[in-house]
Amino acid sequence: MSQSLKEKSGKRKNKSLRFIGGLAVILLAAAALGASLVLSKTVRINPYFAEKYQVQGIDVSHYQGDICWEKIREQDIDFAFIKATEGSGHLDERFQENWEESAMAGIPAGAYHFFSFDSPGKNQAEWYITNVGSLEGRLIPAVDVEFYGNKEADPPQKAEVVRELKAFLDRLEDEYQARPVIYTTYKVYELYILGEFEEYPLWIRNVYYPPDVDMKGKWDFWQYTDRAVMDGYQGEEKYIDKNVFCGDEEEMKKGFCSAVSTYRLQGPFSVPNYKF
Repeated sequence: MSQSLKEKSGKRKNKSLRFIGGLAVILLAAAALGASLVLSKTVRINPYFAEKYQVQGIDVSHYQGDICWEKIREQDIDFAFIKATEGSGHLDERFQENWEESAMAGIPAGAYHFFSFDSPGKNQAEWYITNVGSLEGRLIPAVDVEFYGNKEADPPQKAEVVRELKAFLDRLEDEYQARPVIYTTYKVYELYILGEFEEYPLWIRNVYYPPDVDMKGKWDFWQYTDRAVMDGYQGEEKYIDKNVFCGDEEEMKKGFCSAVSTYRLQGPFSVPNYKF
């Protein structure tokens, strides 16, 4: 009799263990599938998390073609970063048009430079300054530091990148008396920015999940998607990048308008007449 009870108890235990094991496998498979869907951008979770941020923006280049900035403003866009220059000799073909028309539409805009690992940093800074000119009444400068071509497979030496990026940043700081915003990816951040340029405002790209998961308190701007679709542009690229600022409107104005930026190194300019 007691043996029979033990056998029944053992069978029940084995069934419970099999159930728990099966459930664990199902949960792991579901988690793997969910991660796969997020990483492939089949499922996009970032827009849900980005909604909570008050200050919303975009970044654009010639790929968006002719932009109607008035229409962009009507879609609750509060700021924009516009591609200006790249390396030591490339000017974005739409920069001047976007620069002027974004101002006419009343959208606070900053000009960003795409950093080249193949050109001296100071030369790149001079190219930016020559083409962008005054930033009075605009956002402080920004630099896009990311891999291109075969650079991810064969990353440049850290010492060389740090030296040239520092030369670029130093020249812009001297010209505009403000620390530029650094846009970057996680991999480039870990290789070149971390421990070297952490005093600079950070614009981080993460199109998979919110950066607060592993970079809470370290970022100022978050590029949360490269697959947004809006009205108001007619370029070869159907998508547009969207971003958020980590603070409120007043913090945005105080921190990143060139006239009054807390990243300014000395003296104010006139305060811009933007309404965030």
